[in-house]
Amino acid sequence: MKGISLQKIIDDLPLEKIYIPESIEDVILLNGEINRPGLQLTGYYNKFPPKRLQVIGEQEWYYINELSPEERYKSIDEFFSHKIPALIFSGNHWIHNEIIELSKKYDISLLRTKDSFSKFTVKFQNYIEVELAPKMRKHGVLLDVYGVGVLITGNTGIGKSEAALNLISKGSKLISDDSVIIKNIENRLIGTSPEITKYFMEIRGVGIIDIQKLFGIGFVMEDKEVEMIVHLEAWDKSKEYERLGIDDDYEEILGKEVVKYTIPVKPGRDTALIIEAATKNFKQKETGYNPAIELNNRILKYK
Repeated sequence: MKGISLQKIIDDLPLEKIYIPESIEDVILLNGEINRPGLQLTGYYNKFPPKRLQVIGEQEWYYINELSPEERYKSIDEFFSHKIPALIFSGNHWIHNEIIELSKKYDISLLRTKDSFSKFTVKFQNYIEVELAPKMRKHGVLLDVYGVGVLITGNTGIGKSEAALNLISKGSKLISDDSVIIKNIENRLIGTSPEITKYFMEIRGVGIIDIQKLFGIGFVMEDKEVEMIVHLEAWDKSKEYERLGIDDDYEEILGKEVVKYTIPVKPGRDTALIIEAATKNFKQKETGYNPAIELNNRILKYK
């Protein structure tokens, strides 16, 4: 089952480290649920989910604070004996010495956040939803063309990056070149770039170029929903290509069907212009207007 390391959560959110065990790299969370251990601190452990991230809220802290040092030690000792992945104190509250001592005894990460319990919960849930979403890498270029997320695919050397560069020069925005990370988040395919290649493009004959530095920050984006695919392939005289466009083709990505245009490439064809036309056509169809159906209706009308 897919999970996320506790170390990554600490680094990304970020969280203040009070105590971190050497074995932290082995701690993996398999879901995005958290537990507020109010009842457990009083000694009630029926239906307790120890594998969840444990977060101390305002009420829990005041309860712990009002206990005597001996009572506090006993309560937390029993709590830590269940081998929880980590304990987080919200609200930037002071952490008692007994708790720090016991976190070292049981080798359990002890963390703190300035956020209130409710604010941290929202932040954590949004973060974990993205991190644990189904994902894949796709070879291609992802652009924002007229507000539409267009994934350009095709074999190496077919001209994906060159067509994308042409589109960028006309105002489109680059999300990722060559390798696109796609995640299915609430049935939306969100594409991003690997951090190491973000905003860079490889243009044969030129080399590596930095789109943000070359064109400006207005020509790049952090992420974009993949709404249509343009697949480039070498022109094949024996193949019948779409000439009307009444019915759409689709490609499945992470369980979702995405509209796909297959565009044959050959010398003399303006690939970027065709992609622009396909994108505008896609937008028209989204509003309910299909020019192929409109033309067909006219032909039937004048028969």
